Amino acid sequence: MRSSSLGYPRIGEDREWKRTLEAYWSGKIDESEFTAQLEAIRLGNLQKQKDQGIDIIPVNDFTLYDQMLDMSVMFGLVPERYSAYKGGTVPLSVYYSMARGNKDEVASEMTKWFNTNYHYIVPELKPSKLTLTENKPLASYREAKEKLGIEAKPVLVGPYTFITLSKGYNKQDVPGIILSLLPLYTQILQELEQEGVKWVQMDEPSLVSSISKDDMQTVTYLYEKLNEAAPNLNIMLQTYFDAVEHYQEVIELHVQGIGLDFVHDKGKNLSNLQEFGFPKDKVLGAGVIDGKNIWLSDLSKKNQLINTITKTVAEDQIWLQPSCSLLHVPVTVRNETALTKEVQQALAFADEKLEEITLLVKGSNQGAEAIAEKVAANKLALQTLASSNARNHKDVQTGVEQAKSQTAGRQLPFKERYQKQQEFFKLPFLPSTTIGSFPQTAEVKQARGKFKRGEWTAAQYETFVNEEISKWIDIQEEIGLDVLVHGEFERTDMVEFFGHKLGGFVFLEKGWVQSYGSRCVKPPVIYGDVHFIEPMTVRESVYAQSLTKKTVKGMLTGPVTILNWSFVRDDISRENVCYQLALALEKEVGALETAGIKMIQVDEPALREGLPLKKNDREEYLKWAVNSFLISTSSVEDTTQIHTHMCYCDFNSFMDVISSLDADVISIETSRSHGELASAFEEKTYEKGIGLGVYDIHSPRVPAVEEMVDMIERGIKVLDKDQFWINPDCGLKTRGVPETVASLKNMVEAATIVRKNLLVNQQAND
Repeated sequence: MRSSSLGYPRIGEDREWKRTLEAYWSGKIDESEFTAQLEAIRLGNLQKQKDQGIDIIPVNDFTLYDQMLDMSVMFGLVPERYSAYKGGTVPLSVYYSMARGNKDEVASEMTKWFNTNYHYIVPELKPSKLTLTENKPLASYREAKEKLGIEAKPVLVGPYTFITLSKGYNKQDVPGIILSLLPLYTQILQELEQEGVKWVQMDEPSLVSSISKDDMQTVTYLYEKLNEAAPNLNIMLQTYFDAVEHYQEVIELHVQGIGLDFVHDKGKNLSNLQEFGFPKDKVLGAGVIDGKNIWLSDLSKKNQLINTITKTVAEDQIWLQPSCSLLHVPVTVRNETALTKEVQQALAFADEKLEEITLLVKGSNQGAEAIAEKVAANKLALQTLASSNARNHKDVQTGVEQAKSQTAGRQLPFKERYQKQQEFFKLPFLPSTTIGSFPQTAEVKQARGKFKRGEWTAAQYETFVNEEISKWIDIQEEIGLDVLVHGEFERTDMVEFFGHKLGGFVFLEKGWVQSYGSRCVKPPVIYGDVHFIEPMTVRESVYAQSLTKKTVKGMLTGPVTILNWSFVRDDISRENVCYQLALALEKEVGALETAGIKMIQVDEPALREGLPLKKNDREEYLKWAVNSFLISTSSVEDTTQIHTHMCYCDFNSFMDVISSLDADVISIETSRSHGELASAFEEKTYEKGIGLGVYDIHSPRVPAVEEMVDMIERGIKVLDKDQFWINPDCGLKTRGVPETVASLKNMVEAATIVRKNLLVNQQAND
């Protein structure tokens, strides 16, 4: 039995990768220094895995921004709008324009990587002649071998997953796309084979989704051709995040290894293995350690799982590995010095998960006695946390059982209460607002740091936050926004902030993971029963409202998003944790309403990313996810208006779920998808209030008024003007002050132009 890894966090223990990227973007370092710094991080990551004793170490999992973007530029898939690209190797300026946009060209679309909080850049794939601009997997292999003596396993996204996650083509184009892509994959594999590479990892997570038999035949064809092209190269076809959909067909593919997830498969991969067996001429990549969560594995149970697997598959056929790339967890627990012992000793990040892998391999190869002491310590750590007071709040557990047996909802139907709300708020049609946050400037971050370090008192910090709120209320009124926000200057992160205010959470010092590009987040840890302690957002919202006659929205993060953007305890169901969050947030919504805040936004940008990958599992998830949102928001008065916000998901197929949330207004992202979402409303009726994000906040460019006028006008062709709101596509925390103000001024001007045009047209028709 051997140990293997599927991918390692690229960001570094202290986010060195992030700082290097941002230093290059800001012009603080040149391309030469940028390249040197990234090489040092990359080699350091490989050396750590080598020192850990991992037998099969991946390369080409490191990227300058995103692995799917790397695939696009490797295949010369640069959209025509990036005029600086003339062919050949893609320069960094074009690479980062695709990722982030520039002042003249919009960025490529970005969306979630399956059911994780990682975002990838969506390839814009057209059925045309493609070119291999560079063999990045080969370069990565050579680097590891020459500089560290590592016989590595290059990793690349497999052709089926690459096609299914791309956009810009129709189903009838797929055969032509395959004919264009296959020669490029063939060239990559043949060059690896000629170099003497032993194994290559082809990531095909799309095989765990609900794919058809016809799609599976396409996969069979692809790997038959790739195997013919490089018969002496071993392909490890790697799946993760769930059980493969067509097990019997997958294990017969023309590959030399199959990687299966035995953590998130709900037991299906294991039952298929037992029922249908496994080929004796293939290697099984057994994903037995959770690559997506941070909890210590129960080594006794993992040994039982391995023993079950080895009844079907010979030990010398098995690689033990994480269930997926360790991209989704922080680097090491060693840096978490502020946690209590009962929590700290129950955690395992990337480095510790690799230790678990090597330990389990040792136990399998040398016998149980060789790791008995470690297994005993592991058992004690898990028992200590399980018996803690934090995990035994009986009142919370009783509340959850009651909530699960009830269906929540508003008292009045939408149309009746929306009419009351319009009379109450007296807003113009096409009202303008923002999603909630304003720029977290250096001054804001410095103030937070001073408070955190004890250099400022709570009173000093509160005074600073009030000053920022006051400044931005004035700015919003000057710009002419119709509904204002307080700016969220007291919040580090939309989930972490609430975790600090609720019971059942702990926080990490260095627990950073990559969300997209250089954007790293530090998810809170739900380790106990979640419960409400005291109001969390009332003070700032009430203060902001006292400064203006215009309506100020209260701003909360919804229960499903807090769940999906946290590291969640794994001893009870995610459903139960979500209901705990919903019951706590219901009390916060009530506190805001009692304090006079009558417009409350409860954001659920992560609702869809928790959607199971298999269609048959989705109904159950959506039932409790939607009900959790309704519990949080439905106990308010008819005139209290509930808003929510979502981003980066396929709303065209999600419209019914969005409607079932029964939010009075939903704001959603459309800018990166270039207005494609509006087409959904041409096919389906949506009657509630909606704000189609009219510009992309992730790009530093200031959008022109004409662009946003066009976006709004397209929207009101398919939506009634009285239900249409004008807003950016996401919060503005990461943007600079000048571009934020300029963009919002243009947005308000665009709304004003469309209002005037509508009035002129109406008068002409009267």
